[in-house]
Amino acid sequence: MANRFNSRDFINKLENYSELVIKNTKTYLPTISRLCLVSTFIEDGLRMYFQWNEQRSYMDLSWGCGVFLASLFVLFNLFGQLAGCIMVLFQMKVPYACGVLFFIVVLQTFAYSIIWDIQFLLRNLALIGALLLLVADSHDESRSLFAGVPSLGENKPKNYLQLAGRCLLAFMFITLIRFEFSFLQIVQDILGSILMILVTVGFKTKLSALILVIFLSSVNFYHNDWWNVPQHKPLRDFLKYDFFQTLSVVGGLLMIVLRGPGGVSMDEHKKIW
Repeated sequence: MANRFNSRDFINKLENYSELVIKNTKTYLPTISRLCLVSTFIEDGLRMYFQWNEQRSYMDLSWGCGVFLASLFVLFNLFGQLAGCIMVLFQMKVPYACGVLFFIVVLQTFAYSIIWDIQFLLRNLALIGALLLLVADSHDESRSLFAGVPSLGENKPKNYLQLAGRCLLAFMFITLIRFEFSFLQIVQDILGSILMILVTVGFKTKLSALILVIFLSSVNFYHNDWWNVPQHKPLRDFLKYDFFQTLSVVGGLLMIVLRGPGGVSMDEHKKIW
């Protein structure tokens, strides 16, 4: 019984600390979360510019669509991603910007045959989840006549967008699970899985998401250190792509830390009970 209360006190202290962190960073946390979230689109848009010939040739050879259509594909990816990111960062027509970025994610999934690579597919789904959280964050709060009274009926579209975003973000951690019998890997798999489930169901959500931000950022900087790989090696581009895509998921988690899980969550139900 004593251990139960001690663990509960410990979790409560962690929650209080996380709320203190959020309170002290709330002035610039929204900007950081949006910047992290769109970072993979910025990186990929710039990649289209600096690797114009390589990307165009790849599309032409892969699909036999001709130089003109291949050039249009690269051009659309370049301007669509960079313009969408600018709109998100300056909070201009965010749902439309996310719609363009969502379309590009889907387009690239088929154009680069990512749909047949389960790891890349799951990460793209996690990226879509981050975009849904961004749309939910931009969604106007509906005003209730009974202010201050929790209600699952308020602003249902936003609540369901947050739920879908949380569920899709979980796919990122499935790709991090490794069946290796080492102590650190086992701890990483168990910790990541538990936190992933907590965020998905919306229980102790802000604390779980904050721990995941720290955990995933550490794993990202450790495994995807593209800056240590020479420029002429193909591994550098792969790690760089993976790094910024993971950083975008971190941005989605920061959005959860900032705004909470939404109405469709265990945390919200606890308020009603």
